Parts: sequence; structure tokens; C-alpha cells
Amino acid sequence: MIRPYSLPLIAILWLLFPSFIGAQPPTRYAFSIEEAMTFAKNNNIQVKNALLAVQAQKETNREITAGAMPSISFNGNLMDYLQLPVSLIPGEIFGGTPGTFIPVQFGTKYNSTLGFQLQQTLFDGQVFIGLQARKTSVDFQLKNLEVTEELIKANIYKVYYQLVASRTQIAILDANIRRLQQLEKDTRALYQNGFAEKLDQDKVSIQLTNLETEKLKALNSIEIGYLGLKTLLGMRPQDTLLLTDKLTESQLESELLSDTSFRYEDRKEFQYLELAKKLNEFNIRRYELSYLPTLNLTGGYNKNAQRRTFDFFAKGGDWFTTSFLGLNLSFQLFNGFAKNARLAKSKIDLRQTNFQIENMKKTIDTEIEQAKLNFITAQNTLKFQKKNMELAEKVYGQTRKKYEVGTGSSIEISAAQTDLITAQNNYMAALYGTIVAKIDYRKATGKL
Repeated sequence: MIRPYSLPLIAILWLLFPSFIGAQPPTRYAFSIEEAMTFAKNNNIQVKNALLAVQAQKETNREITAGAMPSISFNGNLMDYLQLPVSLIPGEIFGGTPGTFIPVQFGTKYNSTLGFQLQQTLFDGQVFIGLQARKTSVDFQLKNLEVTEELIKANIYKVYYQLVASRTQIAILDANIRRLQQLEKDTRALYQNGFAEKLDQDKVSIQLTNLETEKLKALNSIEIGYLGLKTLLGMRPQDTLLLTDKLTESQLESELLSDTSFRYEDRKEFQYLELAKKLNEFNIRRYELSYLPTLNLTGGYNKNAQRRTFDFFAKGGDWFTTSFLGLNLSFQLFNGFAKNARLAKSKIDLRQTNFQIENMKKTIDTEIEQAKLNFITAQNTLKFQKKNMELAEKVYGQTRKKYEVGTGSSIEISAAQTDLITAQNNYMAALYGTIVAKIDYRKATGKL
């Protein structure tokens, strides 16, 4: 039992020490790209919902299966006639005046019936088509799960390797900051010895501040990227995530472009539409068979007792048995053309799916060609930007040496520094662009 003074204490502890009451401590994770994919498969909310849709379809299939199985029910009732029903019998039967009636009461005050009823579907076209479509329905939901997983997978690839590439970005920024710090130190020494102006020192200080600000922005963008990746993986924001894979330019080279064995069936979206088409065809057959009659086997076994006093459980009382088997044939003669409308709509649905499949083929062809061109362009751009960055580093180094010996100006070294940063930014953009282009090409060809 909680004493009254305990409640405020619990509330205070909850406010002051939430981590000790109910809150889970942060978890540390270290993932390669494959480990990240496995974690997302088990924890991403979209994937979980798609998996639940598969389970829901399996339960629906169980319900469909139940329609083809026998149905057995038990009925029991007990009636106490407070007033027995009255029937009128013609008076002339008992010698009375013709045209008159004599009221009489039939039956007993207490009546009880116990019994079992059986119903088994022998033929129902819609039920049988439902049974045939069960596997396809589950496959359809499973394929939707695969499509969802592939979409999540593509996004995880892009964000994961963008964050891995950001290490290079930060390393470049750090290298630039160290260069400017050294340049600032050298310029200060030159100024103190009368070989440079105060303006030159101030310009270097401004560049250094700008670079440090750029690094802060980059670190903030990286942190936001990690939060986005955690969301994709299904992790909590407070958890710690370490990415163990590295990114090299050799990884961005691919032999995929020489692989011409692509088939439309390699794309999961195409497989998804093919299953949708199959379900449409099942639907048409279901509505076509709805024009046929249904046949059911029925049966029953009942015990009935009638008593003047409530003694159903006394020994020696009579219980009368009734049992039967029968066939029930049902055929709907007219339903306002509802069946015609359902059948016509199912055929329209099939035509729409066929159009979607044809459009998907054209879309896939376009995606592959675009992804191929983008991938080739991105690879070439990366090579050019790497050479350009290396050249800018060389120019900066030479310009700095000239500046240090007094044969170069602050304007030259400032321009060289600006060109170097621009070349580095272009290289980073080309690096990430190549990552995205490769992922898009693999996805377009169904090889992600």
C-alpha cells in the first residue's frame, strides 16, 4: 500500500531523475552498411507495417478457408409460457353452430429444445476462387514488403555513404584551417618585421574565421544526417551510431555498365504489378462464377421436451428426437444488375493494371538510361574534380612559398586559397554525386 506522503516523493524523483525511473539509457551501435540494413529490416516502422500487412493477409486467408469448412453450431432454448397461446377451432366440429369458433389452448407451460446444426458448402464459385487466390494474396503483400525494404535500403545507402564521405569533408576543412592558422602565424611574423601590412593579417584572420564557421555548419549538417539515418534504421535519436565502413574511389567504380542481362522482372515494382494483375484476374473469375447457383449441405439433430411442471432434469421424462439432412440450392434471379457492375469494374481494374505494367516498362527503360548517363558523367566528373583539387593544392603551395619569401602578394595567396576551397567543395559534391548515381543505377537495374 502506498502511503499518502509517498506520491509527492515519487513525482519529485520522476522530475529530477527521469533516467532512473523508466527511461532507458542510450545504446551504442557500430554498423557496417550490411549490418545497418539488417537492423532497419527489423526496426524500421514502414517495414514493420508492411510485415503486419502480410500477417493480416494470412489471417484473411484463414477466414476465406473457413468458408469452405463445415460450420457446426449448438442451440438451446427454454420457454415458460406465462399464458399458453390460444387457437380457434370451428364450432361445428364439436356440434356447435356453424360459423362460430371455440377457443382452445394447446401445449404445455414449459418447453425446451437442445440441438446441433450443420452446414457445409458443396459449391460456391466465389469461395473456391478465394481459396485459389490465397497464395497470390500473400505473395502480393510479401512483394509490397520487398518494395518497401528496397526503398528504405536505397535511402540508407545514400545517407550512410554521405555521412562516411563527410569524414573526408571534415578532414579537408581541418587541413585548410591548419594551413590558414600557419599562414596567419607567418603573416603576423612578417607584419611584426615590417614585411607585411596589418591588412594582410586581417584578411587571413577573416578567411580563418569563415572556414571555422563553415566547419561548424558542416558538423551541424552531419549531426542532422545522423538523426535522419537513425530514423531510417528505426533507432532512437539519443542512441549513439558509429559507421564502420570506409569509402574509396575504387568502390565507386563499377562493372555494372557492362552487364546487359537486365530483365523487367528484376525490378520488384514490376513483380508487384504482375501479382496485382493476377489478383485482378482472380477477381474477374470470382464475379463470373457468382452467376452460378450455390449448393449447401444442411443437417440437424435436436432433442425436445414439453412439461407441465419444471422437471426437465427429473428421471423418466421424455425427450423427443428430431434429425435431418438436406441440400439447399440457391440461385439469385435478379439483383438489380449489381453482379454485372461488379464484373465490369473488375475488368476495368485489369485493364488499368495492364496499362500500369506497360507504363512501368517505359519508366524502367527511361530510369536505366538516365541512371547510366548520370553514372558515367558522375565518374568522369569525380576524376576531373580530383585532378583539379590536386592542382589547386599545388598552386596554393607554390603561391604560399612566393608569399613567404616576399615575391608574392596577399591578393595572390587569398585567391589561391579561395580556388582551393572551391575545388575541394566541387570534389566533395562530385564524390557524393557519384555515390547517388551508383545507387540509382543499381536500383534502376534491380541489382540494389
